[in-house]
Amino acid sequence: MSAKLLEISANSLASALAAQAGGADRVELCENLGEGGTTPSYGAIAIARDRLRIPLYVLIRPRAGDFLYSADERAAMRADVEACVRLGCDGVVIGALDADGEVDAQTCGELIAAAGPLGVTFHRAFDAAADRGRALEAAIALGCERILTSGGAADAVAGAERIAALVAQAAGRIALMAGAGLTADNIVATAQRCGVEQVHASAKAPRRSAMRYRNDDLPGLSPDWVQSDEARVRALVRALRG
Repeated sequence: MSAKLLEISANSLASALAAQAGGADRVELCENLGEGGTTPSYGAIAIARDRLRIPLYVLIRPRAGDFLYSADERAAMRADVEACVRLGCDGVVIGALDADGEVDAQTCGELIAAAGPLGVTFHRAFDAAADRGRALEAAIALGCERILTSGGAADAVAGAERIAALVAQAAGRIALMAGAGLTADNIVATAQRCGVEQVHASAKAPRRSAMRYRNDDLPGLSPDWVQSDEARVRALVRALRG
């Protein structure tokens, strides 16, 4: 089985537009990709929704770190989901765990209820679960469309056999989308090993600031950044379609 759908994890509006221009099938909009991704700003979501003609899913994650959320964080996530509904997004990307590493069905259920007609992906909180087999069944019970996973490994290449086992367990009840560490050189072989039809990549490349004045002695305030690159997206698309 070869992958048919490419989702780009876009860490900015510019990344989302590059994903569309490069031929991606869907965008997952987020921020702070280096920390696993967090929820993007309202403005970024609004403009992305206005300018994208491909499906737009939005990551709902209030901070980096674990997936055990306080009452205030859960309230913020519900508000973010509601904003996505109002803006006409196609879906949201959610996930929450309890302190024992089990899927937090109550929190996830509340977010799914808030999403109403929007599609729902369960994000890589799945990879942090104590038992991915149980987490798979929990995501199915919640009614999620798909699970984004590296198989609990550092990347989907290393986790391919685990993802394949999850695909077998799912038996068509939910889609598995392989993500993390995928490039044009490995995406086809990895998708085939996983047995998935959906793949997820960032296609990111470094961007150097146009600032003539630079103070490079400010930790955490580098003027340079990374974003999804249209040419790298096109290379992924060529590999998948070739």
